Amino acid sequence: MDKRGRLTAPGGLLNGAVLAPGGGDLAQGPESSGDLAELAAQYGLRPSSERPSLISYMRLVWQRRHFIVAYATARNVSMYTEARLGQLWQVLTPLLNSAVYYLVFGILFQANRGISNYIAYLVTGVFIFSFTERSIVVGSTVMRANITLIRALHFPRACLPLAYVMVELEQLLLSMLVLFAIVLGTGHHYGNSLTWYWLLLVPTLVLQATFNMGAALIMARLGAGAQDFSQLIPFLTRIWRYFCGVMYSIASLPASLPLWAKNVLQLNPAAVYITLTRRAIMTTERDNAPGAQPYNALKCALFNAKKIPELQAYCHPTVTTSQLWLAAVGWAIVTLLVGVVFFWQAETRYGRG
Repeated sequence: MDKRGRLTAPGGLLNGAVLAPGGGDLAQGPESSGDLAELAAQYGLRPSSERPSLISYMRLVWQRRHFIVAYATARNVSMYTEARLGQLWQVLTPLLNSAVYYLVFGILFQANRGISNYIAYLVTGVFIFSFTERSIVVGSTVMRANITLIRALHFPRACLPLAYVMVELEQLLLSMLVLFAIVLGTGHHYGNSLTWYWLLLVPTLVLQATFNMGAALIMARLGAGAQDFSQLIPFLTRIWRYFCGVMYSIASLPASLPLWAKNVLQLNPAAVYITLTRRAIMTTERDNAPGAQPYNALKCALFNAKKIPELQAYCHPTVTTSQLWLAAVGWAIVTLLVGVVFFWQAETRYGRG
């Protein structure tokens, strides 16, 4: 553009002066324009790729909370649009997994010993663990799967793993309707019924979703840096599944197992949320939990020998219900804080690979 304001050529500047705000002439060199950094600071300009402070970053994420929910809902609706059964696969998948586990562990390996209403026990474990498992697996691939969106738009990258956790939460809530029917339908012989304890399911799922968000943020950064890591995650979560009491009762493990090992198994995050969910919706799990009745050495010894579920209540608890709640809160808060900080530190690197 020349001095009279006319365009001399498409995209070209011929012998023209670039005017800065206030009349500064940038084309005349540093003697007339001053230091560019000082000029940018004077007018409140900063690099577009600069990482915001942690507080500012969290504020930006919160401002996009409606986008996160809307994006998650859209993904959830479109996920099974090409399948004939559509959204039913959200329920059928964990149910089919439960059927396989019942055949292998409930019938072949007799893992149902010491458990009342094993069907409801197993389905609850599969549904709750699948929520955490899918959040972690999907979180490890989310940045690479959305690389085009990341490069095209400017937004806090944490919105993506958080949105995918919301997808899994919406699927879990739909599956819960089937779980409730199974618990009530199979539990009439065991006294399972709808009680006020079911309200404890709300804080349990909130804490689990909080934990999953933190874990997904951690996995998202690790998966963005190395694709091989994303390939390894499904195998690690599969191993984790067998140490969470999904198919068996940790409290019913042989008495020869060291006490510290039982505590580690019961206090790992997935096992904590599974146990709290079972005790919220299954009367048998509350009544037969260790410590539910005054300690009786004879009855406890008989339980260890015969695995009669009702006698387990007379044994000493290795982990109390209050300790489970403390662990649930601790895992949720610590994992989310670590996940946010860990993910935020690499905010400017996402989308480069």
